[in-house]
Amino acid sequence: MASSYLWVKAFHIVFVSSWFAGLFYLPRIFVNLRQVAADSHADRERLLIMARRLYRFSTVLMVVAIALGLALWLVWGLGKGPHHWLDAKIVFVVVAIGYHHACGSLLRKFEAFANVRSDRWL
Repeated sequence: MASSYLWVKAFHIVFVSSWFAGLFYLPRIFVNLRQVAADSHADRERLLIMARRLYRFSTVLMVVAIALGLALWLVWGLGKGPHHWLDAKIVFVVVAIGYHHACGSLLRKFEAFANVRSDRWL
């Protein structure tokens, strides 16, 4: 039982780290998209493909990380007293999910040529 707990915990950490790596790299692609010249359609499409793939992959990583975190909590952590760190972690996860969806909204704006943000803001 303890061995499976450690494996699930290790995979949870790997998936969370990978999800955050994608979340931190996606705005860099947005900056590059903003700086692409208006007549450079090939560069724009290449960056949009990269952003779409990274966003989709980050979404998969997010879902798996949350599922593993729920498994850790429900199987091994339920009913073992108050865990105030868990409350803080849940708030942090909700904020990270909101940021993930905000990045998705920015991606849709870039796809529709509706981005009004500067590269400095991004």
